[in-house]
Amino acid sequence: MQAYFASWGQEGIVDLKHELEQVLMFISSRCLLGYEVREMMLEEVSSLFHELENGLNFFSFLFPYIPTSTNRRRDKAHIRLKEIFTTTIRSRRSSGRVQEDALQRLMNSKYKDGRSASEAEICGMIIALIFAGKHPSSSTSIWTGAFMLSNTKFLIAAVEEQKHIISKYKNQIGYDAFLEMDTLHRCIKEALRMHTPVQMLARKAHKKFKVQTKEGKEYDIPEGHNIVIPTTLNNKLSHVYNDPHAYDPDRFGPGREEDRVGGKYSFTTFGGGRHVCSGMALAYLQIKVIWSHLLRNFEFKLISPFPKVDVSKDLFMCK
Repeated sequence: MQAYFASWGQEGIVDLKHELEQVLMFISSRCLLGYEVREMMLEEVSSLFHELENGLNFFSFLFPYIPTSTNRRRDKAHIRLKEIFTTTIRSRRSSGRVQEDALQRLMNSKYKDGRSASEAEICGMIIALIFAGKHPSSSTSIWTGAFMLSNTKFLIAAVEEQKHIISKYKNQIGYDAFLEMDTLHRCIKEALRMHTPVQMLARKAHKKFKVQTKEGKEYDIPEGHNIVIPTTLNNKLSHVYNDPHAYDPDRFGPGREEDRVGGKYSFTTFGGGRHVCSGMALAYLQIKVIWSHLLRNFEFKLISPFPKVDVSKDLFMCK
């Protein structure tokens, strides 16, 4: 996704998709990985995670062990990532070196029975955390930019909001300022509704219950059954969202709030209930930080065609 940018007499063309993916990888690595990886192996780790993402397609989801070239590269990348993190863990433990990061916290963690997490468990959790922290946010950042740059009305509104907040806080942008960026928040939320990073959520029924359709028909859900929540379909239900295939951040604004009017769980991109995504607030915040900075410091114009959805992925991605 290419965009023309201009700022303070400088101008050029940038691949926003590539750059935003890199930025989110840097953020995730800063929060989750140790100094050893960030300073010496980040380029390799970033490339390996790219191979993992490429291996997340609908076909490999159904047949995860089929020996396709994509799956082989995915598995090879997974093995190498475990080697890198295992080496880092052992180096810290042998030297007594302690860092302030998520990797160290996992190394120090214990289960209820007092058992420490194994190296394999730590590697698995850190890989999952990096993927969860990087992929959905980078995808949403890209779609947010694509939609704003293709919709002048909302781009102008988001820029004007930044000017107002900059003036109010006298150029000292902090957490409270980001909380007031309602227009930008709605632009991000609408991009999430249009292109949710995860097409479906899975849950297991711990007790029997009933569900009712909008027509009033009831279905019994037996205890122990698995339930699939199709987020990508839920987010485009016409009886919940007016003109659901149109990008319209105002649908979440005062007086409309279509996601609330439609019911408690109309917007399920982050799940809901007690198992709602714990990283939801962080995801919104980091995307706001990125686009707030870009909107305040650059003028953009989308010069490539509007990105298409790669429907072969079980996670929506721009291509």
